[in-house]
Amino acid sequence: MSNDKKHNRPKYSLEFKQDATKLVLEKGYSQQQAADHLGISQSALGRWVRAERKPSANESTLKKSCLNLGDHDELIRLRQENEQLRMEREILKKAAVFFAKEAEYPQGTSKVRIYSGATEDVSRDRAVSSDAGEHQCLLCLV
Repeated sequence: MSNDKKHNRPKYSLEFKQDATKLVLEKGYSQQQAADHLGISQSALGRWVRAERKPSANESTLKKSCLNLGDHDELIRLRQENEQLRMEREILKKAAVFFAKEAEYPQGTSKVRIYSGATEDVSRDRAVSSDAGEHQCLLCLV
């Protein structure tokens, strides 16, 4: 017989995990008692407790980076946000190249300058002249 259903691990919120670890670390419950009371597995609670415990002197020399539950969740969130921003930046780069090729300027020149730190309100792209008399397109990313 094959197991057609995959066992999905339940997702617990950060607050739930922190409250569960407080039962063990601060209230004096054993891991087994707390796990039974909350209806979770003892192994999951054990992982959460290890993540929340302050590393001792021996452990801190062995493990260089030990994240607690809050730091771990924030790290995951920031990594996802970082990946999203990278994708958006790549899309904007491609769009800038596309519009630079499509734009027609006097004397057959087309240049795009991407400027993300605009100090003035620029509501749309505009052509500007440089000191050399060349026309350039200013693309402001806000």
